[in-house]
Amino acid sequence: MNNSDTMMAYLDMLLKESNFHKAAEKLYISQPYLSKLIKQLENKLGTKVLNHDTVPFSLTDAGLVYYHYLENISSQNHHLTQQLQRFIDNDKEIIRIAVLESLGTFLLPKILPQFLKEHPNVKIQIAEGFPNMSEERLLNNHVDCYMGQTPETLSQGIKAHVNGGEVYYIVIPEESKYFIKNKFILSPDSYNLEDLLQEPFILSSPDSAIRHQVNGLFQTYKIVPKISMITNSVITAANLSINGLGLTFSCASVLKRIQEKPINLYPLDPNLIKVRYFIGTKKGSQLSPALQDLVTTFEKVPLQENIR
Repeated sequence: MNNSDTMMAYLDMLLKESNFHKAAEKLYISQPYLSKLIKQLENKLGTKVLNHDTVPFSLTDAGLVYYHYLENISSQNHHLTQQLQRFIDNDKEIIRIAVLESLGTFLLPKILPQFLKEHPNVKIQIAEGFPNMSEERLLNNHVDCYMGQTPETLSQGIKAHVNGGEVYYIVIPEESKYFIKNKFILSPDSYNLEDLLQEPFILSSPDSAIRHQVNGLFQTYKIVPKISMITNSVITAANLSINGLGLTFSCASVLKRIQEKPINLYPLDPNLIKVRYFIGTKKGSQLSPALQDLVTTFEKVPLQENIR
């Protein structure tokens, strides 16, 4: 009962199945054991954690507090394991990479498979977070490198090794008055950019790298953006946009990962918004041979993504 991951798995399955017997089957334990475990937990805490008298099951207010507690314990245990790993695996070199989640899903699969094949004694640890958090982790030696975009915004204490980049588009959904049937990528002269910028937009978080450039674009045209929604994920923003909830800014590496629906893509001048990818290392730090090889791999891998 003290294993946070196990308890979260049990609660997750009960919430999913809304049935003790089915949940127990999926967890490969007996139904009486699962029922007894939940009862013992509630007796220990002195309150109910699960509303199971009605379907679907739900967590009580106290159950939500307990579940968040389990998440924190699980996260702390995972962090401790990562910190101790370099002392346990003496035969392996651990390289800690900070990266934005949505960017990591594009960059890491292009870089790590071949690199790890050539470096079987290296183990990779991923630390996901917003750019400011990733920079802080690198500068405080909590990670060994940082993969991101728009190196122009980096702290002076970070050395950027740049490779590739992407054109950005304004995504115009079918529901928009600016949508043009039987077209995909529009020509820049299809519309006046200033007119498009007057429309409601779904934007990424103010902490994101691209948001700084987006803000600059609106400021260039002296337009106060009409923000219909803000999300931490550029993938979520693109999905919401193609489903008609507003325009957004996106690129090929994101758009290729979402469902196909009729949209227009209005290309933006790279002089207005440009995205270049980089791997950053702390200035003045001595790179291990493996980390130097990772930087070299990053610089050589084709990272230019296109959409047609």
